[in-house]
Amino acid sequence: MTPQAACRLAREVATQGFEQATRALNADWGLDQPLHHETVRRWGEQLGEAAVARRDAEVREYQRGQRPASPPNEVPLLVIGMDGGRYQSRDKDPETNSRWREEKVLTVSSYIPGDGKEKDEGGRAPQKLVMTHLATAQSVKEFGPLARVEAERRGLRQAEEVIALGDGGNWIDPLLNTYFHVLARIVDWFHAAEHLWDCAKAMHGKGTTQAAQWAEYLEALLWDGKVERVIEEFAAALAKLGPVTETDGPDSARRVLANNVAYFTNHREHMRYPQFRMRGWPIGSGETEAAVKQFNKRIKGTEQFWSTEGVEATITLRALWLSQDDRWQKYWENRGAYVN
Repeated sequence: MTPQAACRLAREVATQGFEQATRALNADWGLDQPLHHETVRRWGEQLGEAAVARRDAEVREYQRGQRPASPPNEVPLLVIGMDGGRYQSRDKDPETNSRWREEKVLTVSSYIPGDGKEKDEGGRAPQKLVMTHLATAQSVKEFGPLARVEAERRGLRQAEEVIALGDGGNWIDPLLNTYFHVLARIVDWFHAAEHLWDCAKAMHGKGTTQAAQWAEYLEALLWDGKVERVIEEFAAALAKLGPVTETDGPDSARRVLANNVAYFTNHREHMRYPQFRMRGWPIGSGETEAAVKQFNKRIKGTEQFWSTEGVEATITLRALWLSQDDRWQKYWENRGAYVN
């Protein structure tokens, strides 16, 4: 297989299922003996494994003090985004008896900050420039160094400002504390607002006028940075209902309110939205959620069951393909990519 053919096969495997990729290759290449999808899977995973090996080697080099090449120009604002997706493993977890596993997804985006003015004042919103991706099915322990190296590659040390933006996942904050020193850790506005609506629906009933009114009132408080008032509202509502009991299910009003008193208390410093907007920073992590969907589109499905090596190889190729800094082209330039 020539390097050009290997690049083409890797692209098909990164963008669609093995059977669809095989049909596309057979249609375009017109081989006397058509490829079988298991052959395409095996070759694609071998090419992905080579990309994984190169990625992991860069982490080892970084740990020995050799940093990856970074952009020549300073980045005005670098935004670190993290989230998790889902896929099915071939083997069931012996503890949960489930095939479902989580892959960790990182986005690193360069921005030109906004001017700090609100939309109704004619303000200029933050402008995204380039976004790159990284994904792994490995644990948080392995994901941390990978994320750090990717951020270094994007100009972490030269950036004028660095922030982290994402949901309130309990694995994100420890990772940020270990591998990054950011100016702000921002909880995505839309996730926070969703929590408000969950509380309102649990308290007043889904689809009711009272729920909508209370949720909109809470949103206004949060938008204005009055996180403590939101917590007080939840605590007061919970006091009327009484303490949580063992019989309360996860969707009971008491349980939902109690959980969100803790959630907003733990993340209060991550929800200073007026301050963040004044700095011209984005407060929504939609691009990271969209990235997770891009990976799930390839590896998540009722009929897709993955080996650990297979899913890692495939999402590594997909991360190369999705990244917007031409790394796919650079990876394959002058590369003697042959497989057996």
